[in-house]
Amino acid sequence: DAGSSVEEMEFNWDEYLEDTGATAAPHGSFKHVDTSLQNGFAPGMKLEVAVKSDQNTYWVATIITTCGQLLLLRYDGYGEDRKADFWCDILTADLHPIGWCQQNKKVLKVPEGIKDKIPDQEEFLQRVLKGACSAPANLLEGLHRGKNPLDLIAPGSRLELQNIQDSLEAWIVNVVENVGGRLKLRYEGLEDLDKFDQWLFYLDPFLHQVGWAAQHGYSLQPPLAIRSLRSEADWQEILKKVKEEEEESSVPTDLFKDKPVIGVHSFSEGMKLEAVDPMAPFVISPATVLKVYNDKYFLIEMDDLRPERAAGQRYVCHLNSAGIFPVQWSLKNGLHLSPPPGYPGQDFDWADYLKQCGAEAAPQSCFPLLTSDHGFKENMKLEAVNPADPEEVCIATVTKLKDSYLWLQLEGSKKPVPECIVSVESMNIFPVGWCETNGYQLRPPRKAIVNKQKKIAVVQPEKQILSSRTVHDGLKNQELNSSDSVVINGKYCCPKIYFNHRCFSGPYLNKGRIAELPQSVGPGNCVLVLKEVLTLLINAAYKPSRVLRELQLDEEAAWHGHGETLKAKYKGKSYRATVEVVRTADRVADFCRKTCIKLECCPNLFGPQMVLDKCSENCSVLTKTKYTHYYGKRKNKRIGRPPGGHSNMEVAMKKPNKRRKRRKHFFVHKKKRSSTSVDNTPAGSPQGSGAEDEDDQDESELSHSLAQDRDKRKRKLRTFSFSDDENKPPSPKDIKMEVAEKLQLDSNPLEWSVADVVRFLKSTDCAPLARIFLDQEIDGQALLLLTLPTVQECMDLKLGPAIKLCHHIERVKLAFYQQFAN
Repeated sequence: DAGSSVEEMEFNWDEYLEDTGATAAPHGSFKHVDTSLQNGFAPGMKLEVAVKSDQNTYWVATIITTCGQLLLLRYDGYGEDRKADFWCDILTADLHPIGWCQQNKKVLKVPEGIKDKIPDQEEFLQRVLKGACSAPANLLEGLHRGKNPLDLIAPGSRLELQNIQDSLEAWIVNVVENVGGRLKLRYEGLEDLDKFDQWLFYLDPFLHQVGWAAQHGYSLQPPLAIRSLRSEADWQEILKKVKEEEEESSVPTDLFKDKPVIGVHSFSEGMKLEAVDPMAPFVISPATVLKVYNDKYFLIEMDDLRPERAAGQRYVCHLNSAGIFPVQWSLKNGLHLSPPPGYPGQDFDWADYLKQCGAEAAPQSCFPLLTSDHGFKENMKLEAVNPADPEEVCIATVTKLKDSYLWLQLEGSKKPVPECIVSVESMNIFPVGWCETNGYQLRPPRKAIVNKQKKIAVVQPEKQILSSRTVHDGLKNQELNSSDSVVINGKYCCPKIYFNHRCFSGPYLNKGRIAELPQSVGPGNCVLVLKEVLTLLINAAYKPSRVLRELQLDEEAAWHGHGETLKAKYKGKSYRATVEVVRTADRVADFCRKTCIKLECCPNLFGPQMVLDKCSENCSVLTKTKYTHYYGKRKNKRIGRPPGGHSNMEVAMKKPNKRRKRRKHFFVHKKKRSSTSVDNTPAGSPQGSGAEDEDDQDESELSHSLAQDRDKRKRKLRTFSFSDDENKPPSPKDIKMEVAEKLQLDSNPLEWSVADVVRFLKSTDCAPLARIFLDQEIDGQALLLLTLPTVQECMDLKLGPAIKLCHHIERVKLAFYQQFAN
């Protein structure tokens, strides 16, 4: 059409997955990426940290989890109490290894919050530090401070690379570029000649630190492909120069501690097998073990029967090399085996071929066992290196799976390539978002773009964020951008999210399905990891659509994160809704905990902390029928939750003319959808015909909800429910009695933290409202700026509770002016 064109648009993974109806391969399936994100710190390590309330003193803290250059810490003495956990930036925080205070004559002093728990400081320190592992000193101090160990492989660093055609030789390579651990390497001595550059992940078994060859008895020789470019004297001079500069360009040896260990093989020369050519991994063909170097390495040659061909493609293998299979593996798996070039006819038969060659098949015992437990499924999306052009990383779709192997269709490559065959443990495949996170160009799909206006759903929360920072700056309907990036130092920022299967799963989630969830998801891009976690939870529900309804974004809530569209399927119908997820690591733990509370399960059911033995919430005593003991009364009585569910999730109606039928086409909801959305499909509406069929309990809730809808025409339904007494304004007599009680403050309210404000409220008859102040991060400065209209509008309080609350706020203001204003 004249109104269409083929062009490359700015690529967005979320939109692409939505448009194609596909899912992303789970982050946990890419073990090499997971390893690359480790920063040298590990949960359980201890260090000495400056105490926030007294910067001249320090105390021992334990690492709870890590995320890029951020550490989640807990002071020793808090036990299993997570409330005092805090994030630290390694680059800016006052952190030191164990023993630093003693060496530098600094004071170790118990923080105020746990003073009463530690009567004898010396005895306590001796006990907790016995056998403890200190955080590495080189990562807390000096040039390497705050750096991910992977970043130490900087351009200009030198490594040794084994020759893929002769494993007994190696040569020095220079790091030209480091993209998230994927290294562009250039042979030493080629200067700016990039013709022979290679891309390898730093954990590749053939890549080593300088000095490895000499230690293991291998010779340092430039590969044959480049040997003729310099004289022998030149190569020796280059080698001498490298040895002189070894210290300057070397990388830490512990970087390679997580490399796969190469086992002992049992192949013999002349054995036949099936193999994938790593240089062109598009077909499986017969191959021969051409040479055995030692008990670790052997040389394979792809069979080629053409008389004019002197030798086939050769490459070095080891026991765990990908792409080698026993004879008949293709036949057993229903796959096509491509005959060797020059083979007469198309019907290849292994028995005849072995007889013609006078060779034996490599026995099954020579090959490692293959696993199908990897998390990949057909039609999943990921990012993969184009084997025909290693500079390119393309969008890839899993088209087929066999044991530990994937067949990938690449999209967007400059030149079309056939489906490529890769191992699930290949270091040339990456999770969705890897390129964006590491600042590398992902080849987007080329598609026809029609020149028409695209409709975009806009959900704009109307309530302001009531932190003191927001009140002071006058920000309204605006997210704070100080930590808005999902990338820290070019790395993923979301820590691993653990599913703690032993924890109480609540009334919505099926415990059996929860038990089948993976142990963890991530680390990775915060939005993508949390979206994957929520999708897994939705699918593990008794009624996925109901859990989606619980998770959906409340239109009148303060919007602190990022809106994501999630889907649920139930009884053959599809539903979708906008769900809020956070973007940055410092909010992940709180987000997980609050989501658990929404779903009325144990707050530790999932989150960045693994429950190793006993849950800190003691949730093991709970059952599905006893969950009210944990959360109080049913959800329509819980503070902060509307009766009947949320508002922005609706189901399309078929025939609105008949009221009885019409009722079955609504989700339970309290308000109509915001008119700001211009999306054609209502959030939560089925993507097929009809709507959700709920059980008898839902019908009861539905009738109750519709009755409330009628009532709301007369009055606005508020978010918080209280008893009848609380809804009545206090009598003048009550007010006079309370005013008579003059408030005496021990500290200036301007300096109150959020915790101080919550503590004050809990000492009053407005204690049930303390959670709102905690959730909205209202500190003392923000408290003094609150008025009755602000409280009613932004906290959704009824008149009675609002007056009660403002009465206490006015008491604080009065005391402030009398005691501290001067």
